[in-house]
Amino acid sequence: MPYVRPDVQSLLSMLAATPGPKMEEGDAASARAMMTMMGQMVEAPRPDIAETKNLAIPGPAGIIPARLYRNTLATDPAPVLVFYHGGGWVIGDLDVYDSVCAEICRVLNMTVVSVDYRLAPEHVFPAAAEDCLAATAWVASSPAEIGHKVTGLVPAGDSAGGNLAAVVSQEQHGKLPVPIIAQWLIYPGVDMTAATGSMVDFADGYLLTAGGMEWFTRHYMADHDLTHPRASPLLVDSLAGQPPALVYTCSLDPLRDQGRAYAAKLVAAGVRTVFREAEGQIHGSLTLRGGIPSAQDDLHKNLHALKQLINEATA
Repeated sequence: MPYVRPDVQSLLSMLAATPGPKMEEGDAASARAMMTMMGQMVEAPRPDIAETKNLAIPGPAGIIPARLYRNTLATDPAPVLVFYHGGGWVIGDLDVYDSVCAEICRVLNMTVVSVDYRLAPEHVFPAAAEDCLAATAWVASSPAEIGHKVTGLVPAGDSAGGNLAAVVSQEQHGKLPVPIIAQWLIYPGVDMTAATGSMVDFADGYLLTAGGMEWFTRHYMADHDLTHPRASPLLVDSLAGQPPALVYTCSLDPLRDQGRAYAAKLVAAGVRTVFREAEGQIHGSLTLRGGIPSAQDDLHKNLHALKQLINEATA
């Protein structure tokens, strides 16, 4: 049996004892409500920061809602972390990720913009990627709403958001008014064709299931090609020239092996890469820090590593 942390086991046991259908047995609306309810139950309290405000970013299909987090009201030029939330391109929103984005802002002492991209099945592939690319380009242009000149970008996200951060880094590195100085891929979904290894070993019983991933993929991709670089960024020929990366995986995650593979491919391409894996931890733990206290420590260790990458890039 794989090692499971005691606090992770407590949460898994609580969820197993909770009656009700699996997420993939319902529709998108009920799955979204389920994620919101879970966040209210087991996410950590939101820290106090200097400023939080909602933004309206022009996008390819209308306004993209977003949220700005600032730990200081200083107007000095500084980089911005652009965060794309997880939820399989189907669920998740600004509110579910509000606490963790505020914590990232506070610990890094860095402006964060959280992007509320379009969700499937209402908006299928590549709508999410298009919105994230547009939002990132908008932030790079140093709009007045940010409150300071933007000197660099850090695309970041978990799960589906890790997929989107990888896509943004691949497509926009070197093509924006400011550089992408680092990327942070948090248990990313980077290979939609994955069907072996951790996808089998942790297919059920560890929060994210193989059935759930299949459900997400079907909703987002519809009839599109699963090997497209915007769907499976791991499958590009080479990652040479990519910005420095922090790749974070969890040992009990169905997506673990594809995150490991992405980190290995970055290293093989000569990209400055920090790889971290949380032993005994599950997918989704970033927003379960109230129910899994050790996940707060995981987050802070990630942020310490990310801060080093940012400092190297801006020294």
